[in-house]
Amino acid sequence: MTSSPDPRHLRRLLALLCGAFMALGTAQAAHADCRNISFEDLPFTLCTVTAGDDLRLFLSDEAGATLGSFARVESLLGARGERLVFAMNAGMYHPDRRPVGLYIEDGERRREIVTAAGPGNFGMLPNGVFCVQAGRFAVIESRAFAAAPPRCLHATQSGPMLVIDGALHPRFLPDSDSLFLRNGVGVSADGQQAVFAISNRPVSFHHFARLFRDHLNLPQALYFDGNVSRLHAPGLGRSDWGRPMGPIIGLVAPGAP
Repeated sequence: MTSSPDPRHLRRLLALLCGAFMALGTAQAAHADCRNISFEDLPFTLCTVTAGDDLRLFLSDEAGATLGSFARVESLLGARGERLVFAMNAGMYHPDRRPVGLYIEDGERRREIVTAAGPGNFGMLPNGVFCVQAGRFAVIESRAFAAAPPRCLHATQSGPMLVIDGALHPRFLPDSDSLFLRNGVGVSADGQQAVFAISNRPVSFHHFARLFRDHLNLPQALYFDGNVSRLHAPGLGRSDWGRPMGPIIGLVAPGAP
């Protein structure tokens, strides 16, 4: 005679299946859409992240030692049962790799905002802040941020702004011969997408800013760096390396790839 299934076993099996589907959904949600494109005959790589995904900033480990590389971020996450889906250097830093301006990690403000003009690209006002909020992203001009600081889970200040309310930074020159590999981030008008971009050949500020405004139709965009521009995109078989970096931004997912 065949016995009836034990209801307790059925409930346990159902719970396991639900957990598996939830984990799968989380893994799929933490997906950076990375792709290579051409804009005005120059190559770029773009990675798009959706609001609500686990996007974090990384600077140092639990002992306070600066991470400085994608490999060390991966090692840190791996020890926690997590993995790095995508990453990029995320702002300028001092020789000891401390962030130049505002830096917030896991809700903790580690460096204060700088609103004064100064030398170099960072001080070419207006500069700005990239802010990861609960359920949205924002790129905010630094003085506006200082006047009314939003609550950011993670934030990094850099400069200059590339696109401000749909307009290019006023100091960018169309015929500039200052060409570097450059990287930065732009945010959609509704704050639901952040597009991280890196040039794969040296470009001018004007060309790079037009990528965000004209090709991606993003009203706000912020420059990260030009002397150090690196991308970690395992889905493209790419993980740039070089001298140690300061702040790193990365998308995190649970478990192994």
